[in-house]
Amino acid sequence: MSHTGNPSHAAMHPDRRWLALIVLCLGVLMIVLDTTIVNVALPSIKMDLKFGDTQLAWVVNAYLLTYGGFLLLGGRLGDLYGHRRLFLIGIAGFTLASLACGLSTTQIALVTARALQGLAGAVVTAVALSLIMDLFTDPQDRAKAMGVYGFVCAGGGSIGAMLGGVLTSSLSWHWVFLVNLPIGIGVVVASLRLLPASAGTTASRHLDVWGAITVTAALMLAVYAIVNGNQAGWLSARTLAQLAVALILLLVFLWLEARVHTPLMPLRLFRLRNLTVANVVGVLWAAAMFAWFFLSALYMQLVLGYGPMEVGLAFIPANLIMAVFSLGLSAKLVMRFGIRRPLAGGLALAACGLLLFSRASEHGHFLTDILPGMVLLGVGAGVAFNPVLLAAMSDVGPAESGLASGVVNTAFMMGGSLGLAVLASLAAARTQAVETAHGANMLALTSGYQLAFLVGACFAVLGALAAAVFLRAVSTVGGEQAAAMQ
Repeated sequence: MSHTGNPSHAAMHPDRRWLALIVLCLGVLMIVLDTTIVNVALPSIKMDLKFGDTQLAWVVNAYLLTYGGFLLLGGRLGDLYGHRRLFLIGIAGFTLASLACGLSTTQIALVTARALQGLAGAVVTAVALSLIMDLFTDPQDRAKAMGVYGFVCAGGGSIGAMLGGVLTSSLSWHWVFLVNLPIGIGVVVASLRLLPASAGTTASRHLDVWGAITVTAALMLAVYAIVNGNQAGWLSARTLAQLAVALILLLVFLWLEARVHTPLMPLRLFRLRNLTVANVVGVLWAAAMFAWFFLSALYMQLVLGYGPMEVGLAFIPANLIMAVFSLGLSAKLVMRFGIRRPLAGGLALAACGLLLFSRASEHGHFLTDILPGMVLLGVGAGVAFNPVLLAAMSDVGPAESGLASGVVNTAFMMGGSLGLAVLASLAAARTQAVETAHGANMLALTSGYQLAFLVGACFAVLGALAAAVFLRAVSTVGGEQAAAMQ
């Protein structure tokens, strides 16, 4: 195993780089799966550990809170201490936290272990993208590698829904966590053999401690306010106070970053047009996609009466299409047209898919009301995911790739949480209004989901417009496209 110490090892063996990519993607898949696999098991967890409705939400929220809060810090630590080292620590931590979740017999034990899972997951997600950028320097290979990564991120969610259904119904809810153990151990062993060892890429070893504390606290408080907003009331004193404190902490963070010698997040990053635009697009797109994923699953279960397995199967067409585009066609489109047109076009198609969902009826059928929207969303997501990541990473050097990755992942995370919270409360308000007026429960539920899908489509349209108007052609892809195409 002496070869692991050579940073250029992967560069000398092109085949090994693709093996290393598979290992990285397996690690990321474990984290992506975990965000949805648990949803299917929630009713069983509720009964077994005697959770109330409000406490049960914390099985999901504890994970989201630490995951959203630590993405930026995770990316920065990777830049400081080496991406491979942080990836290994993150995977090992996630595997141990999964074991703790699977062995939990009390509410406190499970929620605490979920929070630790979120923390470790944030570290893995923030450095995985940087490791891919380190491994693949050729623009054509990089576009392909990002396509594979994009597919894992986009398609992992619905695999989780299906796997959760199988494990919960055939074994028990404990296994939705314990299934991570063999994967985690395998990823750690393979990473030691395949990932290039490299020192930290930044010259300074200084970590901006106060910056880390303020931004992590701000993000965690914002996520906390968002996930509790539906229950506490969006305009309640408590929610508004939490959001206000989060905003103040964020302003303190920005003030600190402008003054410290080696900031956690250099503010000049936001002068990089593509990184900033990619973040805006990421927020809007995540808001639309999270809403589609969660609300369409609810529509199928609560309105059409699908079981967990049927919901998982219903997402397969979208996943297969995403796979085809992410794994091959998306890279070709990026090499042919750059990043702007595929990104804007993909988001426009996703918007059309959401518009189709917005007219789904209470007596909907899979072939007429679900499949057409799924197909368009699969194509749109498959085409757009790769370019939005490339846009975010195109303007930064290796020393800040972890940070840029943390920033764009945070944008996705916050956009997804905020979008889902806003659209879920819009749906709930509309359902309540229709129920009061007509008293028909299914009609009211459907009406709420239709409104949420419509607003989600508007988010996707705004993302497409932002990409089309503000992204500029990228030298890392664009300049070398012609050469790659010859």
